[in-house]
Amino acid sequence: MKDELGRNINYLRISVTDRCNLRCRYCMPEEGIEKKEHMDILALEEIFEVVKVCADLGTNKIRITGGEPLVRKGLTGLIERIAALESIKDLALTTNGSLLRRYARDLKKAGLKRINISLDTMDDKKYEYLTRGGKLKDVLEGFREALEVGLEPIKINTVLTKGFNDDEIGDFIKLTQNYDIDVRFIELMPLGHAAGFASEHYISNLVVLERYKELEPVEATDKSSPAMYYRLPGAKGRVGLINPISHKFCDNCNRLRLTADGKLKPCLHSNLEIDVRGILRDSKTDDKQTALREAVLKAVQAKPGHHTLNDLYNKPIDRDMYTIGG
Repeated sequence: MKDELGRNINYLRISVTDRCNLRCRYCMPEEGIEKKEHMDILALEEIFEVVKVCADLGTNKIRITGGEPLVRKGLTGLIERIAALESIKDLALTTNGSLLRRYARDLKKAGLKRINISLDTMDDKKYEYLTRGGKLKDVLEGFREALEVGLEPIKINTVLTKGFNDDEIGDFIKLTQNYDIDVRFIELMPLGHAAGFASEHYISNLVVLERYKELEPVEATDKSSPAMYYRLPGAKGRVGLINPISHKFCDNCNRLRLTADGKLKPCLHSNLEIDVRGILRDSKTDDKQTALREAVLKAVQAKPGHHTLNDLYNKPIDRDMYTIGG
């Protein structure tokens, strides 16, 4: 699928739930979220219907997100069905890692190819503080289990936060010396209720290169990836910088997002959404496949040329990250 700027939109990110077993301070309010009714969330069968339409239109890359996707019952069944689609060449999942030890083997067996683990500190006490109660050891055990079963390549996503984890940059980089993984630093983005937190704690990823001048640039294997990659001399893995604030990567954006409540988002940082849940549940719609196809194509053509995150008078989007999917 080509958008109006000629970008090839072949990537769908699917949030299967807005629930999470953690309460990270830059993502979710301390009191948790308002519990949605069961009918407010897309059924797994409905998600699969959207995936099939997207696959027919040229989508060949799928990522499962949340919330925390591993709290969604029946997830491995959905992954198995998506993996069986011949046109899907890459099927990945983003997780906080806390439940990964329990599910990694089943995910691999279902057809999941690789995972991203969100991890913002390697200090036990800081991790418990940031997540409001999480245990770092659960994530590390999940990481080791993912390596054991072959959910590779593994990417560690670290949101860089001023005054919290910018003193751990070197510790994360060192992981790439011994493991063939990608450690990716992500700039803190002003989204939803956490926009104020982001404005107070934002720090540019450029600090990574300023502090660690020995990092050498490497050519990205995926031109549509938002990350710029570097490597320590002799290291097994890579260091990635994802800079939505300091360096836009919109020119190569190739993705749509499907929220857990059934909205297609052409851009993460826009309030524009196209409803597909209504199409799936409208008893008056005789040809749902055609209607879904039109909705997907409408979302593709609605993709903006660039986001407005760093515009002077930009208003943060209404949704929190956990309701969109990372």
